[in-house]
Parts: sequence; structure tokens; C-alpha cells
Amino acid sequence: MMCRSHRYWLAGLIALSVTVVAGHSSAQTEDAKSYPSRAIRIVVPASPGGVNDILARLVGQKMSESLGQPVVIENKPGAATILGAETVARAAPDGYTILIAPTATMAINPAVYSKLSYTPQKDFIPISAVATYPYVLTASAEAPAKSVGDLIAFAKAHPDKANAGGASMTFQLLTEMFKAKTGAPIQYIPYKGANDANLALISGQLTVSFLDVGPATPNIKAGKIKALAVTAPKRLASLSEVPTMAESGLKDMTVESWAGLFVPAGTPSPIVQKLQDEVMRIVKLPDIQSKLQALELTPVGNSSKEFSDMLAKDLAMWAQVAREANVKVN
Repeated sequence: MMCRSHRYWLAGLIALSVTVVAGHSSAQTEDAKSYPSRAIRIVVPASPGGVNDILARLVGQKMSESLGQPVVIENKPGAATILGAETVARAAPDGYTILIAPTATMAINPAVYSKLSYTPQKDFIPISAVATYPYVLTASAEAPAKSVGDLIAFAKAHPDKANAGGASMTFQLLTEMFKAKTGAPIQYIPYKGANDANLALISGQLTVSFLDVGPATPNIKAGKIKALAVTAPKRLASLSEVPTMAESGLKDMTVESWAGLFVPAGTPSPIVQKLQDEVMRIVKLPDIQSKLQALELTPVGNSSKEFSDMLAKDLAMWAQVAREANVKVN
């Protein structure tokens, strides 16, 4: 039986706990209302100059102007973007550390890595997708294929001569998807760096390769490589003469990756809402839209819920591609 003094002590402890919890909740609300009161950091899990870096700087500048606080861009490349993602997953969930990440980080890495130090849907809250972008299927200038149909026919007739390559798991899974949908027996060769893969394609060591549109366009225009098709839903302004995959007979190979902002799980909902609204506002600005479109990036700016749905769909799709092709990194 509990004595009176112990009952009083326990009652006091409960009252104190309730007060502390209420005070913490109030502090969170106050923080959300006054957010941000100091500099925000956007972590880019890649080197400067790429799509994610460009988007981070465009969004960061507009965010800084609107919110009245500095937005610092921090590049943390390494381990197939895993290093940067880890950094944000372990950061305080206060809205002051944000990750800008592509499909590769959040949907393809979980599909291919047996052991991954983060779980996208558990360790992060999606804020908003900033933009989407397609890929272009290219062939070496010496390759006999001038169209997707030519490539399929060549690969089936010469299975020992048709190969593809790239420097990331994204390009490997795109190749595996293409093979599964066409039955073309194409051997994939992984390269350590994008420059090595591009040189192999230009020199004719590779038959074909999926590439990012921006870096590939100068070599396509110069005639060093041939563009067979784009994975976009419609033709691109910069490559208007290049058909889409759908136009080439592959209606179910319209594939676009995205880049978007994420915060650590546990970030207060009002802060997530504020950041979401900021991105949605920024992406609608005419100067931002024109800059994105010049890079063949389609502006998005959707809600956190809509972005979560995009992530879930891509997680399922790429997991299936990797599983069926038996692509796994231990």
C-alpha cells in the first residue's frame, strides 16, 4: 500500500511531467511560427554543377529572399549520394537542415543496395518535388542503329555485339527496363565515372547508353553520338527531332526522374507546411520556370502528400525492375 507522502510525490511528478510536455509543445509551436530564425542548410548529395546543385541554389536564393535568413548550400558527394542523405537523416528535425535529392537517392538506392543506412519513408518527410527530367537513349556514331527499332533488331541479331554502359545504377536499371520491355539482349557494362562511360560511347566501345539530356546534348549536336529516343512524355525543345519512347513503339517506357526537398523525420508539421508552401511559390515564379525549362527540367512544386505519393510509386517501380533483373549491391 502506497503511503500518503509517496502519493503526493507521485502526483507532483506527474504534474511536472505534464507541464514539461506542454511547455515543449508550446516551444515547438513558437519555433514553427518564428521559423526560420537562423541560417538554413540545404545539403546536396553530389558535386557542384549537377542538376540537384543547380536546383538547390535557385530555390535557396529565393527562399533566403523570402524568409529573411541565409540559405547555405553544402555539397556532400560520395557513395552514390548516400553520404549526403545520411547527413540529413541524422540531423536535428528542426527545419534547419534540408536535403535536395533525386530519384536515385530515394527510390533507386533502396532498390539495389542490400544494406542502406537510411530508409526514405521512415527517416525523411518529403517537402515538395522541384522538377522532373527525362533521359535520352543514345548510340555511338558508328552503331548501325538509327532508331529504337533498329537497335532492337541489331541486338537480337548480334547478341554478342550489343552492349550498354553507364556510371550510375539509374542508367543500369533504365537499361534493364528497356531489355525487359523489348527482349533485346544487351550486355550492361558499369563504369566508375561518367567521363569514362561517355568516352567509351563516343569511341564506339559501347553501342548505346542512357544519358542525362543536358550533358548529352552537345555531343549529340556535334554528331559524336546519336539520339534514338527520349523517355519524356513529349518531345524536348532542345532535341525536337528526336522521338519519344512512345513514338518509337514503347508506350510504357515514359520515365522521368525528379529532384525534391526532404527534411528529417520528426520535423514539426507547421515547418514542413511552411517549407512546402515556399517551394510551391518559388517554382511558380516566371524567372525560375524559364531557367528550369532552359535546362529541359519540368517545374513541379507539389504538396508534401503528392510528393510522398510520387516517392511511393517510384520505390515500388524500381524495386520491381531491380528484382526482376537481379540487380543487387551488397
